Amino acid sequence: MSARLTIALDAMGGDHAPEVVVAGADMARLRCPEIDYLFFGDEQRIKPLLANLPDLERISTIHHTPDAVSNDAKPAVALRAGRNSSMRLAIDAVAQGKAACVVSAGNTGALMAMAKFVLKTLPGIDRPAIASFFPTLRGESVMLDLGANIECDSRNLVEFAVMGSVFARTVLGLMQPTVGLLNIGAEEVKGHESIKAAAAQLRVTPLPGKFHGFIEGNDIPSGTVDVIVTDGFTGNVALKTAEGTAKLYSELLRRTFESSIVARLGYLLARNAFTKLKKRMDPRRYNGAMFLGLQGVCVKSHGGTDPTGFANAICVGVDLVTRGFNETIKAEMARIGDLAAAATPDGTPQQNLTVPNSSHPDSKAAAI
Repeated sequence: MSARLTIALDAMGGDHAPEVVVAGADMARLRCPEIDYLFFGDEQRIKPLLANLPDLERISTIHHTPDAVSNDAKPAVALRAGRNSSMRLAIDAVAQGKAACVVSAGNTGALMAMAKFVLKTLPGIDRPAIASFFPTLRGESVMLDLGANIECDSRNLVEFAVMGSVFARTVLGLMQPTVGLLNIGAEEVKGHESIKAAAAQLRVTPLPGKFHGFIEGNDIPSGTVDVIVTDGFTGNVALKTAEGTAKLYSELLRRTFESSIVARLGYLLARNAFTKLKKRMDPRRYNGAMFLGLQGVCVKSHGGTDPTGFANAICVGVDLVTRGFNETIKAEMARIGDLAAAATPDGTPQQNLTVPNSSHPDSKAAAI
């Protein structure tokens, strides 16, 4: 028998908590039977929901807390005032070794601030980044940062590239993932100074993959690279634009097929194909963004997701724990640091993996 894994859930995080959290946990239980749950939140609201799901109730423990982080709370305020919130106590459970990972659909900025404060960053990592999967014509790619850091310097982008490469190798099974920096053009002369400096460093950094160079927005869905690296502001805009475009396409398609009897007949003939397409593009399938760079597994679910999406987020956390994702990042960072220190193209020792901060010394959290 495989060892049991305990997952800490912020039961009060998200637009439809705790109902979606409990229902999602029950769905994930069927896919990942080796997990137990710690629910952090209002016991009076959680307990009746579990009572209706006896199989889930049997593997669950409720830790009551009346406090919850609101969706509009500022990260700094949440960090100071939310010490007894469901989000903070769920993160604490990971830090204390009571849980293998934490999953929350709550306030992204608050979750990042608390997770970074409690769990700390891995050696060699300045800032964590939010990473998740993105559907492409070639399959799936990894994109980061998706909203943790609005402003990033070249050092942050290089670290994101390393972590994204490890993420692609660990989760997608790609031995030599290609990495691209999202820019306004593929030419080397384009872009601001931070992204140019990051590109220069990545060309000489022994990544666990291959640096492709600059890519543009239309390269994201085409799957030009396996790992897309950008700052949190741009990444979040790209993510929300893609989600909105998918909804627009679905709505226009629905209206088109309802426009006439002939169109409806056409839909009936192509229904199986459209069902496959809908399943392939379902945003719930890609729900569950990982906070890379922390000394603990923390997964962010979309705040407005349904039980299916939240279950996917839980399963992402389980996969990262069982596959030793953080251990792999530590090993790769150490390996890259050793190689970089040993030699550079001009033969001089290179002591640091990343370049010094060139701009934007401060970070602000965005909401995914």
